[in-house]
Amino acid sequence: MTVVYFAWVREQVGSGREEFPLPDDVTTLDGLLDWLTHKSPGHKQALSDRNGLRFAVNLDYADPQSPISDKDEIAIFPPVTGG
Repeated sequence: MTVVYFAWVREQVGSGREEFPLPDDVTTLDGLLDWLTHKSPGHKQALSDRNGLRFAVNLDYADPQSPISDKDEIAIFPPVTGG
């Protein structure tokens, strides 16, 4: 599994990208987010307000209930605004 972090999420986590095996008991994006909050204080801080985040699974926007697998790439980022 690959997780990619963007903008201030990357800053709080301390890395732009992580690769690791998906835990057997994690089957949804929400489950992954719960698991990641225990990884470090930076992960916990970055993922504490999920309403302020957007997610993608394999480049497609996803919601927290989306199913995931070990071969997926997950992107976590703040909402994007234009101007």
